[in-house]
Amino acid sequence: MPIPQVLDELLRQLRPRGGQDVSLDPQGLIDWLGRQLGAEIALVDRAGEVEVSTALLAPDILAGLQPVLTQLSRGQLAAAASQRGGFHVRCEALGRHVPRPVLVVGSLLPVTREALALASHVGALVEVLRQASQADDLALRYQQVASRLRLAVFMALMAGEPTLARRMTAGALPPLLDAERLCIHLLRCPPADRGRLIAAYEDASGYHGRGLMVRCPVYDHHLICLLPVEHNDNVDGGLAVPLRALVRDNPRYALGIGAPVPLPATARAYDQARHALAVARHTPERIAHYHDQPPLAGLLPRQQALAWAHAFLEPISTAPRLTLDITSLALNFPRAGVARLLDISRNTVTAHLRRVQDALGLNLQDPRSRAELALALSVNDLPPPDGNAAAEHAPAPSVDSLLSTEAAITWAHAFLQPLRPGTDRAVHQTLRAWIQADTDAQLTAHNLGISRTTVRAHLRAAEQLLKRSLQTPGPGTHELVHALRIADRAP
Repeated sequence: MPIPQVLDELLRQLRPRGGQDVSLDPQGLIDWLGRQLGAEIALVDRAGEVEVSTALLAPDILAGLQPVLTQLSRGQLAAAASQRGGFHVRCEALGRHVPRPVLVVGSLLPVTREALALASHVGALVEVLRQASQADDLALRYQQVASRLRLAVFMALMAGEPTLARRMTAGALPPLLDAERLCIHLLRCPPADRGRLIAAYEDASGYHGRGLMVRCPVYDHHLICLLPVEHNDNVDGGLAVPLRALVRDNPRYALGIGAPVPLPATARAYDQARHALAVARHTPERIAHYHDQPPLAGLLPRQQALAWAHAFLEPISTAPRLTLDITSLALNFPRAGVARLLDISRNTVTAHLRRVQDALGLNLQDPRSRAELALALSVNDLPPPDGNAAAEHAPAPSVDSLLSTEAAITWAHAFLQPLRPGTDRAVHQTLRAWIQADTDAQLTAHNLGISRTTVRAHLRAAEQLLKRSLQTPGPGTHELVHALRIADRAP
């Protein structure tokens, strides 16, 4: 066959099939080369083992070549020719890095110079394709490691530990950690789009300019974007502008934007973005900002609140750290999400929560119990008033007395104000029934004599009115529980 036709046929062997990328198929190339040369071919890998070969190459021929193959693999020779068992054998080392693979060509007739050149070209092509495949594998592993590192940085910030986040980057510091404050943009998009978006804005360092994009480990539709905030309260535009453009151009996208917070308050920024996203999904623009309202825990009389929280949490004060972490996460995410986040089984999550609820005498399926525990944990994280440690020894008040203070009543009235007369009374009624039914929409529908679809519609309306996420576990439901409890007891 003329050389141009041979080369054309060789390229045809590499042509992508079925829309796939060019991939390494050593067996196919060796078989093709054997047919072209009328010879038997073998490819010996770096470990000295036959990786692929044509069917009729006798093993004893290769065994007799072992000393030569060793020299070629070690880089002591570039090529060698000999006769074995009636075969004219030509061996050529491939690549530059030792140990090197070796291409063996054996024929009953002497191999022509043109045939040897073709064999050499095919051998070089196999090695190039192998290196490209290895480069692709390395790039994929790098992307996976970079993704895990970004998630680790995010989780350290969620725990209020920016110093830990800096230490775990081992010198490859993301620029975000040099900022004093950040803002979270929470993008809802199809799960398959998240990887593409992360790759599109990823720089050579594995980060996203001054920002950070992280796949949410709990909700498959969420892409978490952390953006630094300048001293003039302007959010860095490196990601903010394209995120808004994505939402504008894609009807299935929505964006919730939290308020600027210090880095140690990243968890609060994430909750804000979740609330804003719940609102954004039902607005024409599909973009919503969080409307700030002070958290209830910070409004309670500090010393009395700390005394109550310490007494409330005393039964689990000696619990393992993992148990406490699981409990805190389970108050904000579904149990399946907690299991995925911590890489443990859902049964393990349930077992830890069972220990906590037995120790505290609570039913953590009840949203009122979850809300009370969440409030105790939030208060317990607050510093004592004026650095005064006397809160440890103050008598513990009841939670009802704490929620009867003027500040708590004012907070509850402000929270529920959007549901006051002038709005659909059915929404308010559904919310109360939903809490009574342990946030079970089906049971709520049965108790009210309406459809589950109507319950869901009322919950979506409440999310719009209250500017809170209610249909996933988290602080929005806890705040609703406290607000209704306070309003029911207020004069």
